Amino acid sequence: MELTMLNRYKEQVVPALKEKFNYKNVHQVPKIEKIVINSSFGREDDRKSALESTIEDIGKITGQRPIATKAKLSISNFKLRETDIIGAKVTLRGRQMWEFLDRFINVAAPTIRDFRGLSPKSFDGRGNYTCGINDHTIFPEIELDKVKRQLGFDLTIVTTTDSNDEARELLALIGMPFRKPQEAA
Repeated sequence: MELTMLNRYKEQVVPALKEKFNYKNVHQVPKIEKIVINSSFGREDDRKSALESTIEDIGKITGQRPIATKAKLSISNFKLRETDIIGAKVTLRGRQMWEFLDRFINVAAPTIRDFRGLSPKSFDGRGNYTCGINDHTIFPEIELDKVKRQLGFDLTIVTTTDSNDEARELLALIGMPFRKPQEAA
């Protein structure tokens, strides 16, 4: 599975980017460095069970065990203390990253309800792309009858370029289903 996506990157995307942006060296061509998946359950009555179900579900989706994230600040209005556990995150690199990206683009994203494509404007100015996923049940690894709570998460794709245009072209050539410009509004 990951070989097809990685082979596509090496055989089709690299030459196309090299030609479009006039790179002299193959090492100048942008590549995907890592994918970070971050989920927060915030103020939950039973944080321990919420953490367990979040770690279990993200682990099924990514094939890698996530780590718990803790609050950095105490906020009295949210009844939050500095070291309270408020979510989980996982960083994917290498083979697992390519495998997850392939499953997200080809299997999960098209099953999102009323899916017309991902926003092409969600770049951060440094060549990284972030999109929010509202429902984790779009992934086939999640069994619907065993879902205890709906889980949303942020998916961040970190690239080696500092240019949004180069990163957008890289992801589009890989097959990221971006919305067409006339539908972007």
